[in-house]
Amino acid sequence: MPLPYGTRGHVHVNRGDLMLTKYKLPISWNWSTLENIAINVVDGPFGSDLKTSDYKPSGLPVLQGKNITNNIFQWFDIRYVSEEKAKSLKRSHAYENDHLLIKIGSIGYSAILDDLQGFPFAIIPANMAKITPDRNKIDDRFLHHWLTGLNAKRHFLEVASKTAQPALSLKKIRQSPIPVPPLAEQKRIAAVLDKAAELRAQRQQALAKLDTLLQSVFLDMFGDPFHNPKGWTIRPLDEICESKGSYGSGASAIDYDETKPRYIRITDINDDGSLNSDLVSPSTDANDWQKNTLQDGDIVFARSGATVGKTYLYRKGDGFCVYAGYLIKFSVDRKIMRPEFLFSYTQTEPYNIWVRSKQKVVAQPNINAKQYGQELLIPVPPLRLQDQFVEVVNAIQSQKAQLADQSDKFDNLFNSLQQRAFQGNL
Repeated sequence: MPLPYGTRGHVHVNRGDLMLTKYKLPISWNWSTLENIAINVVDGPFGSDLKTSDYKPSGLPVLQGKNITNNIFQWFDIRYVSEEKAKSLKRSHAYENDHLLIKIGSIGYSAILDDLQGFPFAIIPANMAKITPDRNKIDDRFLHHWLTGLNAKRHFLEVASKTAQPALSLKKIRQSPIPVPPLAEQKRIAAVLDKAAELRAQRQQALAKLDTLLQSVFLDMFGDPFHNPKGWTIRPLDEICESKGSYGSGASAIDYDETKPRYIRITDINDDGSLNSDLVSPSTDANDWQKNTLQDGDIVFARSGATVGKTYLYRKGDGFCVYAGYLIKFSVDRKIMRPEFLFSYTQTEPYNIWVRSKQKVVAQPNINAKQYGQELLIPVPPLRLQDQFVEVVNAIQSQKAQLADQSDKFDNLFNSLQQRAFQGNL
């Protein structure tokens, strides 16, 4: 197969790569692959190489997929293994300034490991790969912008396995294409994109502050749920719902079809409980949709993977939606509790502590419907107080919607700038 205009060297082009390499590059640029611009590209240990019993209260850190948020590595909820165990996993060592890439589940999310908190190295888990760039060939910031850009993410989704938990093989990652300008040009492009990304981050920080405000209001009105200082009645989740938790559809995801519902998967839910912009539909027919359709006020809980415990409150304004099998739906009894209260409860630190304490780790963390329903204990304040809180929620959500609209426009501008940058038009 002939390589596209502007391509030099021997770069294998497969079906997934054509989407990227169809456009022209400037004459001084080359198409390459991640393995050709890296010292190494490896993934984490599998199976018995790293078991739950290996984790210790201290030692050397083992990272998790959820440490990558908004294209940034965030140092929290770190696990540890002994120095002896860590040395035995030498292949999966990650060092400062390595690039991390999620390869199972929320595939394609990437960040630079820019701070090791004084540790000499960390261990990457099975659902993660790390790329150590050859800095004689590629600039770190240029590579970061490519890995977190739309072109790379679309490519990763295209070549990933089409299963309930999408997965990228190490071979697919290594063969992923990347445009490579001269180093001086890479640095110039990265500097421009860094400035644009900083402005974009400021918008996201403003949205995060509104979420923080909502949590402050929740704690002020109801107290810390862990200590329950106001003495509210405590009831298990099943008792405040109309029925026990139910698992979603086992359908695979297909390209979005306007004649079908939107398919909500774990990967479609952001950390703040909002939905991202990825649109897919279920592969099944109306018989499946009927029993897995979300109704206004339903709350779904993630039951497995690095994002176990993540929640999403469905509102009818989100359109016709069906939820996937790695999510568990609970329908709140509004005579007892307002859905907004329950969802806000799941955004508190006491809830996160409960999630961490209940995870059943085999190959990956897991909390089933019975555990959520019988073991998750919820404080139940009077409805009149919950209604006052809902008024605050609605006011803050209105402000968030306005800010999000502005952020969406800025995101579109940033993505357009990024596209031009990687085509040599910046």
